[in-house]
Amino acid sequence: MGSTPQMLSTLEYFLTPRYMPAMHARQNMGLPFMKMHGLGNDFVVVDERVTGPIVDAGLAVAIADRHRGVGFDQLATITAGRNFDLHLTFWNSDGSQSAACGNATRCIARWEMLRTGKPSLTITTDRGILFAEDAGDGLTAVNMGQPQLRWDEIPLAREMDTLHLPIEGDPAATGMGNPHCTFFVEDAEAVDLAARGAEIEHHPLYPQRTNVQFASVIGPDRLRMRVWERGAGITLASGSSSCATAVAAHRRGLCGRKVTILLDGGEIAIDWRDDGVWMTGPTAHVFDGVWRG
Repeated sequence: MGSTPQMLSTLEYFLTPRYMPAMHARQNMGLPFMKMHGLGNDFVVVDERVTGPIVDAGLAVAIADRHRGVGFDQLATITAGRNFDLHLTFWNSDGSQSAACGNATRCIARWEMLRTGKPSLTITTDRGILFAEDAGDGLTAVNMGQPQLRWDEIPLAREMDTLHLPIEGDPAATGMGNPHCTFFVEDAEAVDLAARGAEIEHHPLYPQRTNVQFASVIGPDRLRMRVWERGAGITLASGSSSCATAVAAHRRGLCGRKVTILLDGGEIAIDWRDDGVWMTGPTAHVFDGVWRG
């Protein structure tokens, strides 16, 4: 999935240097944005290479309102990278920031590769340097980097075994640029995700709050996972959560290093390689719009 050739040519026109002064001059008429999703994990994307720096916590919260704004799980801004293709910054729907958002990274990478004709990109985030490439068949792959497995890297409140946390349900902790708490259960469908997710997000062992996953083994190297995202709530999918769950499952001996995860929004492939955790899946560029809030 992704942009059609006709859509791409339109985007290329709007992002050419000759158009940028006009865009700046018309900022008082509204903020241009793109709506994208990866497996139903949806994003508003603002290209600040065009608009200039404009997004702050208050604006993110306003746009996030699904009744009076646009609605999103995360908002991502694109800025010019220094010696890299681009830099991404991520905002949660509550106005907080996150260092990583795997599905948004894949969506934006697909759009940028179509726009520029490049088969791969080097992207910087607060997580670090990420690599994206066209995986064929309309799929996009991103290397999310090596997982953070030490308690102080995730971070947790104190030193402990990150594979078995002293929380009811025996979850594992993993960092993917943001903190994760993964429970392995017999039936992920049976979990009260709204109640448990909200509770665990604010657990005192996680000083920066945490993303929460409930996963079940449903076949060889195949997991069913549901996710509560820090600062967003229940989402249909989460790239960094998928990476963290795959890493934790392999560390527990539940699967190999290459696994397929079935989320509420569809399937994503995770491969924990020597150079990092790769995630591969579909993306969608849904529409372009102008925010006039």
